[in-house]
Amino acid sequence: MFPVTSRRHFSMSLYMLRSSSPHINHHSFLLPSFVSSTTFSPIKDKPLSPPHPPPMAACIDTCRTGKPQISPRDSSKNHDDESGFRYMNYFRYPDRASFNGTQTKTLHTRPLVEDLDRDAEIDDVWAKIREEAKSDIAKEPIVSGYYHASIVSQRSLEAALANTLSVKLSNLNLPSNTLFDLFSGVLQENPEMVESVKQDLLAVKERDPACISYVHCFLHFKGFLACQAHRIAHELWTQDRKILALLIQNRVSEAFAVDFHPGAKIGTGILLDHATAIVIGETAVVGNNVSILHNVTLGGTGKQCGDRHPKIGDGVLIGAGTCILGNITIGEGAKIGAGSVVLKDVPPRTTAVGNPARLLGGKDNPKTHDKIPGLTMDQTSHISEWSDYVI
Repeated sequence: MFPVTSRRHFSMSLYMLRSSSPHINHHSFLLPSFVSSTTFSPIKDKPLSPPHPPPMAACIDTCRTGKPQISPRDSSKNHDDESGFRYMNYFRYPDRASFNGTQTKTLHTRPLVEDLDRDAEIDDVWAKIREEAKSDIAKEPIVSGYYHASIVSQRSLEAALANTLSVKLSNLNLPSNTLFDLFSGVLQENPEMVESVKQDLLAVKERDPACISYVHCFLHFKGFLACQAHRIAHELWTQDRKILALLIQNRVSEAFAVDFHPGAKIGTGILLDHATAIVIGETAVVGNNVSILHNVTLGGTGKQCGDRHPKIGDGVLIGAGTCILGNITIGEGAKIGAGSVVLKDVPPRTTAVGNPARLLGGKDNPKTHDKIPGLTMDQTSHISEWSDYVI
């Protein structure tokens, strides 16, 4: 079984390939010969002589893993220099033997994040993801093919992310191969974006008790994946490649139910908890270490053009079902209670709750807090003062 975006697309591609090319042995493994220099027979598991490339190029919509295959236009370049390369990688279902022995005999035990140096944790996050993937394979062999294609066989964090996003955002008319080339190119050209990915992974692991591992977040948390897809779309937007940026926005909205305009500016260390129905407008700005729950809108008032969306400071916590509308500022370390409608500026390190939102302690002398709610995720400490601001 192969991990494919569309079983129908995969089956048709294989049929076209087998029917049109005399170089494919019908008893050999059904993948193009340019995937690997050696093809194996699934019956006798013996290497066959590599045939010449088939005269046609079949589009096989699968995860890309294994060694990169360089397109003919780049064949004159040094294989050690990855700049400018276009990779075409395809997944072959691994032998069962590749998942025993040294690959899976050691179970990964992750120490508590607070007991480690945070910088070292960020630097080691890709190694930890791989270790966790191998541990999961040992516990649940049924996921071996999926984990191998998505994590174990990938050469870097950016390659694995490009692969995961391209598979999840592709469709019959937008092949994952095309998206993979686009995503991996943007990530390779912007190493600071990869650092932001690591910061987001660490944020989710630290703040969300439902996240059991880095690999769990990396593969399955749609808030994390939507945020990384937005980072790519925003980079394309700033390069005036707006058609592609808006295309990615549309696919993220359809696949993850998260709608970020590619013009919005997003910081690092972002947690989108659950993430369903989060909407962020074009001129919105979100700072660092911000936590946003589901069904949150950072929108305009519908009355003006230009700079019309909220500016969210560092360390802000925005509760579920909140609407923050207009070109207003939510100060650093502020907390917005669930279900609030915020139409005016919120001072730093204060709490605003209600519809319309009111400041805890009153407008003239609002109560402030010392901790950063975007990190603590404390959503209930103001309840004792509920009667002070509820009508």
